Amino acid sequence: MLLQKSKVLVLNASYEPLSICDARNAVLLLFCGKAMMVASHPEHRIRTVTENFPLPSIVRLMVYVRIDYRGAVLNRKNLFRRDGFRCQYCGCKDGSLTVDHVMPKSRGGEDTWENLITACKSCNTKKGNRTPSEAGMAMLNKPCRPSNITLMRQHYRSISDEWKPYLFMS
Repeated sequence: MLLQKSKVLVLNASYEPLSICDARNAVLLLFCGKAMMVASHPEHRIRTVTENFPLPSIVRLMVYVRIDYRGAVLNRKNLFRRDGFRCQYCGCKDGSLTVDHVMPKSRGGEDTWENLITACKSCNTKKGNRTPSEAGMAMLNKPCRPSNITLMRQHYRSISDEWKPYLFMS
């Protein structure tokens, strides 16, 4: 169970953060020789019948993986992460959030990071088929394309201190 609950930061061969995976996948990378351990959880160990190993906290890939620098993939989950799971008009965090087009689709608005935000159902209904300025509603944050690192930081609120230098949070 510990292997599935523990999260491990995966670094590229150049020490850039790539992703976060569960400890089970990180152990597989280590035992297959595809990664090396950079840091481990000091209080946890993986025990077999004959040996025990430290539980990884950070692993680095042995071979460089080419990164797509266009930023994070635009999908519902990443959009909600970027906006902090809160309505961008009133700031509420209830469970009934929707995706809103800043410039409505019927008026030429596209599905882009700069045109999509999260909104509660009541604010989305109030805005309707208008722009926020036409509806007299101010956005809390201007929508923009996040980086993969930004989404990692926002998704994992409790980041261990040893991860911070790699996520540029010193």
